[in-house]
Amino acid sequence: MLTLEDRIADRLRRADYRDWRDKVTATGGCAQPIRMTGGWQVQHATTGALLDWHGGDVFIPCGNRRSSVCPSCSDRYAADAYHLMHAGLAGGSKNVPTSVTEKPRVFATLTAPSFGPVHNRRTTNRGKTLPCACGTWHHPDDPAIGTPLDPDTYDYVGSVLWQANAGDLWHRFTQALRRELLKAAGLPARTAFTDHARLSYAKVAEYQRRGLVHFHAVIRLDGPDGPADPTPAWATVELLEAAIMGAARAVGLDRERPDGTPVSLRWGTQVDVRRIRPAGAHEVEDDSGEISEARLAGYVAKYATKGTGKSEAADRPIRSQLDIDHLRVTDHHRRIIQTAWDLGDLDQYSKLNLRRWAHMLAFRGHFLSKSRAYSTTFKAIRAERRAFRTAEMLDQLGHDPGTVLLVNDWTYTGTGYDNDAERELALAIAERNRDQRQRKYEQEVAA
Repeated sequence: MLTLEDRIADRLRRADYRDWRDKVTATGGCAQPIRMTGGWQVQHATTGALLDWHGGDVFIPCGNRRSSVCPSCSDRYAADAYHLMHAGLAGGSKNVPTSVTEKPRVFATLTAPSFGPVHNRRTTNRGKTLPCACGTWHHPDDPAIGTPLDPDTYDYVGSVLWQANAGDLWHRFTQALRRELLKAAGLPARTAFTDHARLSYAKVAEYQRRGLVHFHAVIRLDGPDGPADPTPAWATVELLEAAIMGAARAVGLDRERPDGTPVSLRWGTQVDVRRIRPAGAHEVEDDSGEISEARLAGYVAKYATKGTGKSEAADRPIRSQLDIDHLRVTDHHRRIIQTAWDLGDLDQYSKLNLRRWAHMLAFRGHFLSKSRAYSTTFKAIRAERRAFRTAEMLDQLGHDPGTVLLVNDWTYTGTGYDNDAERELALAIAERNRDQRQRKYEQEVAA
């Protein structure tokens, strides 16, 4: 039987390798591309005359945001997430003026509550490692970190219900935050918040090692008409900080366990709020705890593509109990998935659709979401990229983009590669592209 190295060598020697490599390179080295066949033609916009035609088989990037599934598409998603986040932080786009840097803005982190003591690696202010409650000094990469000290008493049902309702809890938080801001400003509680200001935010969910998400959010106060509208005088960053802390403490959801026992779902006690500064683009934070715009955008983009990782959950939906039994995860994460799967079979949780989201440890929300007025959108970013590439291609072919139409006709033929050798070669192309981008970035910084 041929080894993987032999299969790779065989693929490299085949006559069609160069054409295959060009198609993979066009996707950036996508790990599981969509295979299409067909063609596209260029027509004169007025007469409809055929000016050009190209056809054949092509690969389309899969678009998966998780690096554990497709490193190439994950990098592209991270780049888009960075631009989306940075547009709302620094402005400069047609939707967001640069004056947003002068508005009250903070970076807030809302955590999940405790559902039982877990193994941890605590340190003192001087960086000295403290022993865990189990009496052990855990290595930073110890898989035991985040797992329960006593799995039999850990509240797995409560943790799954909290995770499944985290999106609703965030919605309640934003509502409470507006009320807190009105109260702090001395405005009547029944006053419409949008008559005085607008709450703009972008948030991203990040899995912690115990399998529960934290929400990291850029929160900004605008005028009633959005980013270009001056923020009212009463809206200060100090007021925003206090309102976030108050709203996080006040909000909660009342739900029931399978036996009917009530359970209150709330945020954890650790709520962190830091101010954002426009300067210091190459620093994450300084002694004041403030965070710079550029690094914060990259920080959040990393969260958006991190996903659950192979060591924490599944990359694909769970279809049966057999899938759960064969997952390569820790016992703790397997038990979270199993709990979500079991609860998903109960009628009282049918609206949560837990079996569909069991592979995500019951988290049902978007990993990156934003309010309408925060900044641009993924759709707009991707449309701009497609328009640029189309205009570039037409220019290379000698056509005026303003006088022609591009007509596509493609048929789906499959997903992924024919074998593991092709996938490994594609991953190598993706890694080479990443290295080239890193070197280019380092050269730009050095210059």
